Amino acid sequence: MKKSQIIMIVGSLCLLVLFILPMWTITLGAPQYPEPIGMNIWINKITDMNPNDLKNINLMNHYIGMEEIPEYIKEFDYFPIIVLFMSLLGVMFGFLGKRKLYISWFVLMSIIGSVGMYDFWLWEYDYGHNLSESAAIKFVDDLGKPLAYQPPLIGKKVILNFEATSYPALGSYFLFLGMLMTLISFHVSKNKEKLLFRFRDIIYVSAPFLYLCYHCD
Repeated sequence: MKKSQIIMIVGSLCLLVLFILPMWTITLGAPQYPEPIGMNIWINKITDMNPNDLKNINLMNHYIGMEEIPEYIKEFDYFPIIVLFMSLLGVMFGFLGKRKLYISWFVLMSIIGSVGMYDFWLWEYDYGHNLSESAAIKFVDDLGKPLAYQPPLIGKKVILNFEATSYPALGSYFLFLGMLMTLISFHVSKNKEKLLFRFRDIIYVSAPFLYLCYHCD
């Protein structure tokens, strides 16, 4: 197995970190909160950043006519499948060791990421603009139109007396790392590489250990 193949395989496996770490974080900071409140967005759920944060956010949203933070959205059904598929596909491409497959995986992952970010923006837009007519408190702009409370896609934004921030969480940085490693493997593979080891060598080395584990009882 060559260096570029190892880099490609490890980079693809980085995506699996999204199953154990959140991919995005949104926070709200205000003078009445010593610590910002917020939520962590995973590939299959939304959780409190601190205890009761979602409850407090939903309580504030209720008064200004915003919907509650949903416990479930349809994306939670297929995000884990996409992540697992892309990780396994990248590992397979790594074993095949073809340079064009490396860049193809990167392009496909970039398209999926862009579609995901657009879908996230649409959710934020609907969340900040779809307000209830029966809201207890209504704020309007200078033209008398209802204010929108859409959080930023990325960065900071002042919403009433809150400063909303939206940034990638640690899981997304592993995703970015995996994509970067794919580009590195594509670059490394353009040069003649030394064969570091063969896959069968792993089997030869691990076979005695597996045999002992199997017969240890």
